[in-house]
Amino acid sequence: MQDSGTQTFAGRWVILAILTTLATPASAAGPSVTDDAGHVIHLATPAQRIISLAPHATELLFAAGAGERIVGVSQFSNYPPQAARIASVGGAMSLDLERIVSLKPDLVVGWGSGSSASQLERLRALGIVVFDSEPRDFEAIASSMERFGVMAGTEATAASAARRFRDEMAALRTTYAARTPVRVFFQVWQAPLMTLNDAHLVSAALHLCGATNIFGSLPQLAPTVSVEAVLSANPDVLVTSGDEQSDALKAWRRFPSMTAVARGNLVQLPADTMTRAGPRIADATRMLCTKLDAARLRLR
Repeated sequence: MQDSGTQTFAGRWVILAILTTLATPASAAGPSVTDDAGHVIHLATPAQRIISLAPHATELLFAAGAGERIVGVSQFSNYPPQAARIASVGGAMSLDLERIVSLKPDLVVGWGSGSSASQLERLRALGIVVFDSEPRDFEAIASSMERFGVMAGTEATAASAARRFRDEMAALRTTYAARTPVRVFFQVWQAPLMTLNDAHLVSAALHLCGATNIFGSLPQLAPTVSVEAVLSANPDVLVTSGDEQSDALKAWRRFPSMTAVARGNLVQLPADTMTRAGPRIADATRMLCTKLDAARLRLR
């Protein structure tokens, strides 16, 4: 958490930032990409010191071959295992800005919906190059790896990873997309009860597996819903992600008349892989499709 000292951060560190990391202007001849918010990102030369402010971005950077360039990561960046040995710069919404500047990054990868907008703007105000990462579909994940490869000068590795990811998702789509539709409630959190709409990557995985999200049309990305609304919608399957040792769906068993409960269609998936917009979502989607196929058999 930032205290009152943060208010004077810009004044205390702007000179250091300018002298140590920002003196060289971006060159049109260097790498240039467009981030997920539509900003055109220019670098004078391929990035050598990268800070990732989101676990999904950390995974994407490693997959793109830029892992050795990462000098700082945000909390919960736990994959691949090497990420745990990189210096922490705080949580996504409570970044240690002084620590970030002291690491002298030439590129910071922020998280559009998960980072503090004011803190990202403060970094930009200091002249630090910030890439806004917010992949909402599978193609954006593949494209993110390619764009990170361009910025880090690891294009060949990134292109290979992106191609492999696209092939995996295409194979899953061919296998499962035409399956008999099943109606799914995806539970993000128990109290308050939260789900995700169709703009989230999880819904892309559901659709690829031949399922529909019962709350996909809600306007909020992560809306709060009532138990009564779920019961009224009567989903065929309840899906959540979390600790494999927990039983996050246990509370629904008190409603045996709900189709998902009556047919035993309570599905739990690993949290990091299912809700994180990184390359491992291919594994999570494969697992989801398999479990939804089993649920279809129980609905007959």
